[in-house]
Amino acid sequence: MTILLMFLGLLALIMMNVPIAIALAVVGTVAMVIASGPSILANVAIVMFDGATNFPLLAIPLFIMAGAIMNTSGISRRLIAFASALVGFIKGGLSMVNIVTSMFFAEISGSAVADVAALGSILIPAMKKKGYPAPFAAAVTSSSATLAVIIPPSIPMIIYAVMANTSVIQLFVAGIIPGILGGLGLMLVSYGLARRHNYPVEELFRGQQVWRTLKEAAWAFLLPVIILGGIFGGLVTATEGAGLAVVAALFIGVVIYRELDWGQLRTAMIEGGVQTAVVMLLVAASALVGVFLTEQQLPQKLAAEITSFTENKYVVLGLLNVLFLVLGLFLHSAAAIILVVPVVIPLVNAYGIDPVHFGLIVTLNLGIGQQTPPVASVLVTACSIAKADIWEVTKVNINFIMVLFVVLMMVTYIPAIPMSLVELFYR
Repeated sequence: MTILLMFLGLLALIMMNVPIAIALAVVGTVAMVIASGPSILANVAIVMFDGATNFPLLAIPLFIMAGAIMNTSGISRRLIAFASALVGFIKGGLSMVNIVTSMFFAEISGSAVADVAALGSILIPAMKKKGYPAPFAAAVTSSSATLAVIIPPSIPMIIYAVMANTSVIQLFVAGIIPGILGGLGLMLVSYGLARRHNYPVEELFRGQQVWRTLKEAAWAFLLPVIILGGIFGGLVTATEGAGLAVVAALFIGVVIYRELDWGQLRTAMIEGGVQTAVVMLLVAASALVGVFLTEQQLPQKLAAEITSFTENKYVVLGLLNVLFLVLGLFLHSAAAIILVVPVVIPLVNAYGIDPVHFGLIVTLNLGIGQQTPPVASVLVTACSIAKADIWEVTKVNINFIMVLFVVLMMVTYIPAIPMSLVELFYR
């Protein structure tokens, strides 16, 4: 009952247009005062500070900044040129280019919003110019951008790892196969729609063109090698890998491509700072809720109640999928992870569900939430760039959402898909 009242209070504040972070802080503070008295207020600032100073969270602003630098230094443009030469000959070639480039970009930025903003501003106008309908251009850009939260590195995975006290690196590894499956599925659906509506081919396949664009983008491909190679090889932590990503992006943009100036760097730093402030305020506010829930042992009580209802962990996973899919309609991914994961993780542990496996389930659910109105932050960004109606785009996007949903079901009920590489390298 306490959890329900807190959640209803949070929803009421959000409906009044109170920012989610402020609403979380208010709900957490009120609950602590009711439970422990006004004297607890002296601890509020300390709890929030401790919650926001977790070392792995430093990776968030660094990955965001690396993605911003990548977009302003010519790296994104070179990736698009290579993808166009590689898959542009297929029917609906620019949609394929869109998806493949998103998969490359995902290996650096870790943010779906950054992906759709960076690539959409280039590819959506290009697709419209070639004759693709605006809703299709927005849908394929939006859905492929969600691969950035599945393919490592992933900012939602970092937040989940902190909330669930599990390994960021193992989460990254677990996302590789589902991310590739999602990309291939999106390409298959895109090809089917292109055949049905006779969308154009971008360019003929020429090996010489592939080789030329590959050479031009070679330095860009070093970024994921540096980041993921260092992290998976155990040479650096995820946070240190994010720092390396920034340094490498700066070096490539300034020294190699010579397209990054101080004005662009300043813009990238501001963008990273603003996005980081939003996430960190959410994390700090959630710490208040987390402390209260822990002291009252509410997650453990919830786990006990559900355990008495069913002993089948796959039924529990189905219920949790429904919960996160519904939350994804109304909450941004960071807010949903911060709000719900500390509550359900004791339940996950009680049923013997691997927290890394569950982390991929949560990430995929909330990735789908980025595509489903009314919140749908990634979809809204794509619609804004395409100047298309969100409901018209959603009609097309349902085809791509179904791909993500199928991957979610596979990850949920075939644990070997996300966990095989984790078991191979780390256990």
